[in-house]
Amino acid sequence: METAAELGREIAKGRLDPVDLAQETIDRINAAPEQGSIFARLTPDRAIQEAESARKRQKQGDLKSPLDGVPISWKDLFDTTGVATESGSNLLRGRTPGKDCVALEKATEAGLVCVGKTHLSELAFSGLGINPSTATSPNKFGSHLAPGGSSSGAAASVAYDLVPIGIGSDTGGSVRIPSAWNDLVGFKSTHGLISIEGAVPLCSGFDSVGPLCTSMEDAWLMTAIMAGMKPMLPEAKPLSECRFLVNETIMLDDLGQDQKDGFEQCVETLKSNGALVDRGNIEECHDILPLGPIVFPYEAWQEWGTEITAEPDMMFEPIRMRFESGKNISKEAYEMAWTKMMELRASYNQRTSGYDAVLAPTVAIGPPEVKPLLSDFEKFGATNMLALRNTRFFNMFGCCALSLPTSKPASGIMVAASGGSDEQLARIGLAIEKALA
Repeated sequence: METAAELGREIAKGRLDPVDLAQETIDRINAAPEQGSIFARLTPDRAIQEAESARKRQKQGDLKSPLDGVPISWKDLFDTTGVATESGSNLLRGRTPGKDCVALEKATEAGLVCVGKTHLSELAFSGLGINPSTATSPNKFGSHLAPGGSSSGAAASVAYDLVPIGIGSDTGGSVRIPSAWNDLVGFKSTHGLISIEGAVPLCSGFDSVGPLCTSMEDAWLMTAIMAGMKPMLPEAKPLSECRFLVNETIMLDDLGQDQKDGFEQCVETLKSNGALVDRGNIEECHDILPLGPIVFPYEAWQEWGTEITAEPDMMFEPIRMRFESGKNISKEAYEMAWTKMMELRASYNQRTSGYDAVLAPTVAIGPPEVKPLLSDFEKFGATNMLALRNTRFFNMFGCCALSLPTSKPASGIMVAASGGSDEQLARIGLAIEKALA
């Protein structure tokens, strides 16, 4: 499939009709054997109506953005007017919002066409993407493998060539993990850059929005649109002007062979293209690691504890157990952990201030088989935490980050920059993408 930007250029030149594109996309989704495990529900009437508006704008020479008329999918935690938005949980069955979330409003204003809502991990609280409560989306490399989460359906909708962009959310890795396991580009924006108003919350201190797609161009244009910025592609920063740090603390431990080889090959490619790459220990990782099991479960339980307590049997047990791990965390313990995290965030930013970005394998392991994890909840929990390990650091450090595919299947290289430097990260990502190609 063409990228979203390529489709947008064809629309602008009058060589592609947005209505035809929308109908072809809907037909392709309906014909896909995996459709039911990728999409929670489709929005064909809305899609055609939005495409008809794009058609009129194209004929009038008044397109709203480079992606005007392009169809995309939305993770089923983004509120959509009059369409059930259930966040992958039976606890929210039938929940139907009366208005679009802000990110969808921004996309609609830019002419993007909403074709449907995709499945996810239950209430977005798992990096594996396994959800027996609603549906487990397929991995690009086989439906027997975990797709990555929580934006599992968003990744599958792109990996299975159904749409060029899937919109996901990232609280601890939920854009980057499924991107890595499906050979996609995933962009985790800085917390607060894109409004989360109207998105079903998980952890308000960490929830962020980001696209999953097949190119850095698409990733940045979509990020800019949702952030209310002018969607212009910046120039790639020459790699000869880039300085990177490979963190050898924790993030390189217990790597799968493909994840290790794919990452190291990428590092060598960057060096051969003129980038300066240092290797060292980010000691803050050791100190911040124990704070994760406090801050994330506490926020998640504060958000959903009442509903879970009322109907605990409605949830897949390992996910419920993870929520319940926040039940007995006191507000005082949370506030102390948060204060310590902010101190470590400042220390991390100071330590890495001389670098354009920190590099790490996106995920330590490749996608595990689904079936064994459904019957062994202890293994499910341990595998989930290992999948989230590398990505979650950068949520706690307040970074923006992206994942790019490597030469090895289901492995990614993560590029993390300081919070607020999203456009600079895009410039670096464009250069890295070109070098890796």
